[in-house]
Amino acid sequence: MLDIKLIRNDPEAVKAALARRGEPTSSIDEVLELDTRMRAISTERDDIRAEVKQISEQVGALHKDGKADDAAALQTTSRELGDKEKALTEEANELQAAIRSLLLNVSNMPAPEAPDGLTEDDNVELRVEDFDLASYAEHQRVPHWGIGEDLGILDVDRAVRMSGSMFAMYRGAGARLLRALINYGLDRNRDAFEEVRPPTMVKTDTMVGTGHLPKFADDAYHLERDDLWAIPTAEVPLTSMVAGEILDEGDLPLRLMAHTSCYRREAGSAGKDTRGLLRVHEFDKVELYAFCTPDQAQAMHMEILERAENAIRDLGLAHRVLDLACGDISGAGARTYDIEVFAPGVDRWLEVSSVSWCTDFQARRANVRYRPSEGKGTEFVHSLNGSGLAVPRVWAAIVETYRRPDGSICMPEALHPYLGGMTEIPAV
Repeated sequence: MLDIKLIRNDPEAVKAALARRGEPTSSIDEVLELDTRMRAISTERDDIRAEVKQISEQVGALHKDGKADDAAALQTTSRELGDKEKALTEEANELQAAIRSLLLNVSNMPAPEAPDGLTEDDNVELRVEDFDLASYAEHQRVPHWGIGEDLGILDVDRAVRMSGSMFAMYRGAGARLLRALINYGLDRNRDAFEEVRPPTMVKTDTMVGTGHLPKFADDAYHLERDDLWAIPTAEVPLTSMVAGEILDEGDLPLRLMAHTSCYRREAGSAGKDTRGLLRVHEFDKVELYAFCTPDQAQAMHMEILERAENAIRDLGLAHRVLDLACGDISGAGARTYDIEVFAPGVDRWLEVSSVSWCTDFQARRANVRYRPSEGKGTEFVHSLNGSGLAVPRVWAAIVETYRRPDGSICMPEALHPYLGGMTEIPAV
């Protein structure tokens, strides 16, 4: 959530930043109008409170002097003022709620360094590694869903029968490969990140804390009976893990990681390729997350990006890193780098990690602060997140990239310790 003080002090800068996302700025004008009214009402209420307090002191003095009638008259005035104060308080609270409701639907301001542009076509390619389109042979040009069906390691048809479209089921060596990728993603970050296994069903406030609600409700699964939401990413519970708490600066950065199943409706996927594992409603992911001070945030952003990219590099997959344009950054992000792998069977770059710096946007919503080692008071932390390893698309890229002419699949050496002796998936 944006800082109301910033909106008050420099509304034009806020509107200019949001315009870089291609978002309407009329809500900022509405916030300013409501805030002006709220502050005027609050001032009037506070003046009345002070007057009531002064009258109370006068009433006490009159009773002490034996002037009960005069005291009674003042008490009547005090009650009338009290009723007015109560009404003003209720109006101020209503205005405050309206301001919050508006701000909950406003995205974060993109960082000044984020590239201009409104679509993914405006993203800036920073680097490409191990990619040579001409090097992929015909046997690698088979889509993973066809390979998976032939080898009996991916059963989309039965998953669809059980759960509907855009669900998948891994079997045999395919399920083992999935589990290996999860453990691989966790183990390589265990040196610095605390492993957490959070709930995958969370309250509404928890979803609000990251910015997924109310703005992206259509993309989430909601259990109305219990008012619980299936998490779209472990970022959601990890953000609220310390909601309402005050951390010590000496404990920052606080690094966390979690493997969870994630659930997304993909409501906006109409017309997009949804075959195989390209876009699914349920998937496994290892998430890296950090709370830190503003001064630590830039280095932490680079650390998470490096860890996520190294995981892909060590799997021997062709990949590229993109600096996302303002209009392609998620609502909570200020600066985001995407890592994409090349899947030769579908002839596409597939996003496997978004590494985002959210400044204090999520911390304001979840009320996560820290106490500086020097100085007084508290400040909001900065939050960062990134997919340490998003399993389905990495699975797909491995199956397509490492396919041999005889139809078998060689397993990347980095995964051998996690496969129980399996170094290949043999041809049928």
